[in-house]
Order: sequence, then C-alpha cells, then structure tokens
Amino acid sequence: MYKLKTLSSVSKRFKISYSGKFLRRSACKSHLLQKKTSKRKRNLRRVTNVNYFDQYSLNNNLPYS
Repeated sequence: MYKLKTLSSVSKRFKISYSGKFLRRSACKSHLLQKKTSKRKRNLRRVTNVNYFDQYSLNNNLPYS
C-alpha cells in the first residue's frame, strides 16, 4: 500500500483538537477593519470548529491526522 499524501494547503489552515474535531480561523479578519467594531474584531480572533458536514472532506485531505 502506498503512502497517502496530505494536502499542504489544508494542513496549514486547519488543526485538530484533542477531541478529534477540526479547528479553523474565523473569516472577515483580513481587510476592511475600520468599519467593524472592536467587539466584533475581538470575537473574530477566536478559533472555531469546522462544520460537521465539512469534516468528511478534511479527513480525506489529512489522512494521518
């Protein structure tokens, strides 16, 4: 059996928690920050869980996780 390759772009963007769920950064934090409130920007700093339905495709791209 050959080795499965991990998709490097996926490995840079997603991490795995101790419980086995995928973690991701929040969107809308890269530009146009002047019109966003500081409370909204502070909440966007948090790491969130990936949607349950997207975890299947992430498992295929990160086979040894």
